Amino acid sequence: MAAGFAVFLKNAWANKPVLVVPFTVGGLTIIMPMLSPYTKYSSMINKARPYNYSVPIQDDGNMPDVPRHPQNPQGPSLEWLKKL
Repeated sequence: MAAGFAVFLKNAWANKPVLVVPFTVGGLTIIMPMLSPYTKYSSMINKARPYNYSVPIQDDGNMPDVPRHPQNPQGPSLEWLKKL
């Protein structure tokens, strides 16, 4: 199976390298984010950071998803990031 795939890639590269390159780059763009540690750590940081709002919001006590103040800690701590 692997030998047949290698022969296919060799023939494709010999005949149509213009098609092999974009398919290779496209495949890497799909696979690389799943393998990247940057994706893991950025998602952990985004979960731990408090929400940032572009405009000030006054909490009237009826908005449970809005922190009372932007500096209030919300979510898990970022101590693990300091220890890296």
